[in-house]
Amino acid sequence: MANVAPMTKNYLVFSPENVSRAGLDVLRSTGRVEVVTAEDEAARELPALLGRIDGLIVRSATKVNAEFLAKCPRLKVVGRAGVGVDNIDVDAATSRGVLVMNTPGGNTVSTAEQTLALMFALARKTAHAHASMVAGKWDRKSFEGVELYGKRLSIIGMGRIGSEVARRAIALGMRVTAYDPFLPVSRARALQVDLVEHVEQLLPEADFITIHTPLTEHTRHLLNAESLARCKRGVRIVNCARGGLIDEVALLEALKSGQVAAAALDVYEVEPLPADHPLRQAPNLTMTPHLGASTEEAQENVGVEVAEEVRDFLLHGVVRNAVNMPSVDAATIEVLRPYLDLGRRLGLLLAQLADPHTERLTVQYHGAVTQHSTSPVTRAVLEGFLRAAAGPEMNQVNVMRFAERLGLQISETKYNEPCDFSELLSVEVSKGQKAFSVAATFFGGQPRIVRLNGQAIEAATEGHLLVIENVDRPGIVGFLGTLLASHGLNIANMTLSRTAPGGVALSIFQLDAAPTPKVLEELLSEKDIRSARLISL
Repeated sequence: MANVAPMTKNYLVFSPENVSRAGLDVLRSTGRVEVVTAEDEAARELPALLGRIDGLIVRSATKVNAEFLAKCPRLKVVGRAGVGVDNIDVDAATSRGVLVMNTPGGNTVSTAEQTLALMFALARKTAHAHASMVAGKWDRKSFEGVELYGKRLSIIGMGRIGSEVARRAIALGMRVTAYDPFLPVSRARALQVDLVEHVEQLLPEADFITIHTPLTEHTRHLLNAESLARCKRGVRIVNCARGGLIDEVALLEALKSGQVAAAALDVYEVEPLPADHPLRQAPNLTMTPHLGASTEEAQENVGVEVAEEVRDFLLHGVVRNAVNMPSVDAATIEVLRPYLDLGRRLGLLLAQLADPHTERLTVQYHGAVTQHSTSPVTRAVLEGFLRAAAGPEMNQVNVMRFAERLGLQISETKYNEPCDFSELLSVEVSKGQKAFSVAATFFGGQPRIVRLNGQAIEAATEGHLLVIENVDRPGIVGFLGTLLASHGLNIANMTLSRTAPGGVALSIFQLDAAPTPKVLEELLSEKDIRSARLISL
């Protein structure tokens, strides 16, 4: 955990990138923080400077990796003037006791406006018409455009920025369809957007598509050759979120064929974009060099916000918008640490079992943990449950705000009365009358799942868990073991439970490797297998 230095010490903060002067003045005005920028004389002796800094404020260009951190033995905090922390090795920072903080809300409006600006540019071919004029031409015929009014805009991802884009597009008279597996129907109605359950549903009707999701293993190349082929011919696409959400090779082919009439990119899989990159030669592509947050207002906002965060941590030990540390004191963290990890795993488990359009999440506590603030544990449950929706940028500080934005109702209950276990953590997620639940406790200090959807069971909380509902009949366990073995899958652990002889049984297999979809298909082809789900924890 990052150390808070004594109140009497002065601090040195280095800002190697262009952070707003107003923000750096926040630090200087304390009288206890020395600030060095890249232009200062001290920055010329960089190795010596890095050896003395207590704080670091960066944007996206500085790569704060393990090698960089090793040169900063006194570093206590890294502040990212922006949302993404892709350029910071958070795991390496955590292992060195360095706190990492970001500024999640400062560039929302600027990125939403950049998205709309590029949509206008695509519709009216503004950039290409300008280039033609600069070349001395007067070519009106080649630059006939289309109106935004009345067009169907499909938005993939309805977080802060996606929601702001939707509001502005509706004001322009566009019809908006949205895909976000974590956006409740009630929230979609409030935003006046049509919500679809699968991303494929919004592709065929879209005149314009814009993406606003984090870049994760699930969203990488979300728009690829297959999905682009499902789109209406002549669709126009904008990406101001993250490079890698669109398969650039597939996009180039679709632009050449006319399947995609035009596209606008502000972000790229490789940044800076190489000078000889094929994207630069596409005649129907508009490109900007990652300008989503590049407005005076956004840079002022994030500069002041990150400086205040660094100041408050260094001078007072206050933690805000941290990506690797919850906002609680060290003594409480030590007590809650096992529950934090368990809660995150239970949330992740339910995220893989339950309907993503969840309306309510309930956490119940039994035992000694009820004597402490359990809010960090509830946040850890949410962090696991919502991780796929928000990506790695989400943390315990902003997870409640993210859940609120989704319209997810959170409740937390503590019970002092004894139950079947001395310590028990239970989580339930529900939508309407449909609910999924899991409960866990500690045996000999080791966490174990003891209930799944109300049925008694004992299972591990890590690894690859194959959860099977099957008819309770002789030979079913042998069948399952034989099938898994035929695919080279070793069973590390297994547990069985049934409600009544001959009824529906619950089986959980902890496997050394994840089964392929083909294995799951083969399992489900057996008439006595009711369901088979893979849970990765």
